[in-house]
Amino acid sequence: MNARALRQRLESLQAAGVAEIPKNSMRGRQPTAMGQRAATAASQAPQPVVSTAIADDRIASLRILAEQVAGCTRCAELAEARTNTVFGVGRPDARICFLGEAPGADEDASGEPFVGRAGQLLTKIIEACHLRREDVYILNVLKCRPPGNRQPAADEVAHCRGYFERQVELVSPQYICCLGTTAAQALLQTTEPIGRLRKRWFTYGSAKVICTYHPSYLLRNPAAKRDVWDDMKVMMADMGVEL
Repeated sequence: MNARALRQRLESLQAAGVAEIPKNSMRGRQPTAMGQRAATAASQAPQPVVSTAIADDRIASLRILAEQVAGCTRCAELAEARTNTVFGVGRPDARICFLGEAPGADEDASGEPFVGRAGQLLTKIIEACHLRREDVYILNVLKCRPPGNRQPAADEVAHCRGYFERQVELVSPQYICCLGTTAAQALLQTTEPIGRLRKRWFTYGSAKVICTYHPSYLLRNPAAKRDVWDDMKVMMADMGVEL
């Protein structure tokens, strides 16, 4: 691992809430060896093997669904105010899906989820897990930005349910990480708050579901980064990757 890569790795860990690296994790090891082992584990564990035909079919189906979303007017207020619909981004055969709440101003402008400050923090968290943003699939419950970034209304979630459920079905991840209360409640169809949903495993179809705080919450409450990092370690350990 060169100096630049090591610096980026440490910055990602710091952003994710890791205050220090235990000394025993370095004992008897060279940094390059540790980096090589982590990279090898990440490259071997995160992605399922799918045929080219299946991958192509998923991409085509996701493209058709994205076109349907782009023309959606079920929520008149959101459809009139949006600049772009925000569908999803990432591997169509990703092992992990990160499910957020709704687009913000930056996402509405670009048409891509999680590109603002909260999205940059999510990218750091993903990188701290020995992954790249392009290794996972990222989507939101809502495909249009609520005015003023308000919380999604129940009828808006209901209107978008078919879209995000179909996305998850097509990607067919082994793990889903719900970011925040809205995403967790929408996917799991529960009224429990995120604080009570954390530290528990759920299932959605064939996927294991873990819930944690939304990156935007971490921007307001940096101390909660430690909790999110603990949740990521649980998920990655279940995948066979030690952080």
